[in-house]
Amino acid sequence: MIELEPGSVLDITLQEDAQGRDCIVLSLQRHECTLNLSPHQARVLATELIMAVNRAEVRSNLRQSHNMARHERPAAAKPGPFDQVFAK
Repeated sequence: MIELEPGSVLDITLQEDAQGRDCIVLSLQRHECTLNLSPHQARVLATELIMAVNRAEVRSNLRQSHNMARHERPAAAKPGPFDQVFAK
């Protein structure tokens, strides 16, 4: 069971149909909506969800790294070993 928002729950169950075949049932309780999927269809849906989540995470990470690079201030130049030798 996944709570999508207050009062809206997505329930995922494994059931058997009338012919004895397995069926994955997605039920959105608030709207009384049900989706019956074969195991293959459920696997394809799960794969698509995972790929979409991965794309969203990559996009979020790229935005964060881009914003961090944009807001970084250049560090003050530190004197190196050659600067000390030649500074007289």
